[in-house]
Amino acid sequence: MYFVHNRVESIFSIGALLARLVPEAKIVVGHGQMGEHDLEKAMIDFMARKHDILLATTIVENGLDIPNVNTIVINRADRYGLSQLYQLRGRVGRSDRPAYAYLLVPPETSLSAVAKKRLAAIREFSDLGSGFRVAALDLEIRGAGNLLGGEQSGHIDAIGFEMYMKLLEQTVRELKGEEVEDEARASVNLGIDIRIDDDYVPDMAQRLVVYRKVAAARSETEIGEVLDEIADRYGPLRDSVLNLAAYGRIRVMADRLGLESVDRQGGAVVLKFRETARKASHPPDPATVLGVLRRRTDVNLVPPSSLRLKLTGQPVAAGSDPGLDPPPGTRMGSYPGPSPRSPRSSTPSWWTARATAGAVTPGFTKAEILKPPKENPLAEGGLFERVAGLLEDLLRWGQV
Repeated sequence: MYFVHNRVESIFSIGALLARLVPEAKIVVGHGQMGEHDLEKAMIDFMARKHDILLATTIVENGLDIPNVNTIVINRADRYGLSQLYQLRGRVGRSDRPAYAYLLVPPETSLSAVAKKRLAAIREFSDLGSGFRVAALDLEIRGAGNLLGGEQSGHIDAIGFEMYMKLLEQTVRELKGEEVEDEARASVNLGIDIRIDDDYVPDMAQRLVVYRKVAAARSETEIGEVLDEIADRYGPLRDSVLNLAAYGRIRVMADRLGLESVDRQGGAVVLKFRETARKASHPPDPATVLGVLRRRTDVNLVPPSSLRLKLTGQPVAAGSDPGLDPPPGTRMGSYPGPSPRSPRSSTPSWWTARATAGAVTPGFTKAEILKPPKENPLAEGGLFERVAGLLEDLLRWGQV
């Protein structure tokens, strides 16, 4: 095995500690300040299996290929760069034997933010062919600097390498006169928990991958593919995943309409259009918006550029004017919600509940009794169906 300690002045002290911890192991030391003959003899003896542990500095980082070595321990791994850790880890596992890499670090509370990023990356990128991803992340962590110099500062350091390259590519296409895809995405905030259950997707990194795929989806087809992948890997889809997918579908439709935001405000949802909505794929014209307003009694116009969808009550056809007939396939009033009820009829009286409860148990509080029933946004006529219904109406009428 290799034991990497990158401090020549204390390397023999570490060797003495290892000898006390594992007295049966034979240890040989190698570092760059040794004489050429001594270093060569140490390496040859180690390759000949006269020693069990090579205690060395980072001279083992490049070009060393000893198939018999299957374990490496890196002391104070928080002091190494990401590419350096990746190279050191690659010194083992070079044959058919299972390989192990152990990184020794101080308590996590004493690590810097950059060191935590490096260690998380070296732990995540453990598959074959991960070298490019490690190099790209290392470039982002350290900073790529400007394009014509060596300084690791400036805009790249401020916004990240990936975003910088995207903005640079977009600017080049604009200067060449090419059409640039609108990168602005709608903001959706409906007050619904869209966190995936920890026991459904146990690995945090994999949960983040799912979040990212749904957030990056530009069509319902892409969201469907993500759901198929999740179901294939983790089993039947749970409500938490379906909530996330519903958010994604609403965002896709909002992007097509050129919406800036879809926000829940109490008993209503407000849809706000962007000033550049005309760049969207299916921007509604004023006649389309007015047509939807005349056909749906649960939608109001909020000047200058917002629509307000009431979540109480249900939409009712507004008159029998032949000019207001919906296009084929449209279901009038197809997104019903719960009938409005007074607080007294929907929740029991605090005093009545207290009087009829008998023994008062722990947790028996006024807030607990008067708490409204838990909302199911996926239910028929629920939040997701009503918001999606309005967006579908805007898209459908805009195509007629």
